[in-house]
Amino acid sequence: IYLLLGATECVLLVVMALDRYVAVCHPLQYTTIMHNKVCVQLAILAWSTGLLQSLIQAPATLRLPFCSSRMIDSLLCEVPTLIQLSSIDTTYNEIQLSVASFILLVVPLIIILASYGAIAKAVLRIKSAAGQKKAFGTCTSHLLVVSLFYGTVTGVYLQPQNPYAHERGKFLTLFYTVVTPTLNPLIYTLRNKEVKGALMRLGRKTRDSPHSSEDS
Repeated sequence: IYLLLGATECVLLVVMALDRYVAVCHPLQYTTIMHNKVCVQLAILAWSTGLLQSLIQAPATLRLPFCSSRMIDSLLCEVPTLIQLSSIDTTYNEIQLSVASFILLVVPLIIILASYGAIAKAVLRIKSAAGQKKAFGTCTSHLLVVSLFYGTVTGVYLQPQNPYAHERGKFLTLFYTVVTPTLNPLIYTLRNKEVKGALMRLGRKTRDSPHSSEDS
């Protein structure tokens, strides 16, 4: 399940980047390109990729023998940690992990950066400052999530046998498994006018409450 959800998120972040590319660079054709059928197909692609990754990676990792210590020096049973713990030659597993990491981390990141490169060129051609601000505002939340997710998960999965990366990976694992998913709803919804309005009303209500008046 962990591998399924992680790989699916990698693909979904690419899909979201392409969605923003079409919205900014081809706004008049957006509804024609990103119609319901295409959106369903992209969702199926993301979940199918995640399922395939989990069905390949998990059995190969769980077949490894763990004859010595069974204490895992990490927050959870991640593939790089289990590979380090195994008592046999894990070259095949390391190659498999490297290929999967390249396909699910490096390639998506290249596509995302290329998409935002094209978006930046399109935005800079907009003469109106308000138009530029609106276009950049469409992308900021996604860019922040991409930075938080890829900036941490690549440090763990692209260097599975590096001792320094392993020590640092404990913190990175905590970050992309707990901190980033917790922040995602907040990051994506703060641009929503209804959410902003609700937060402002909550702030005014708290400030104007009887307790606040008594304290003052």
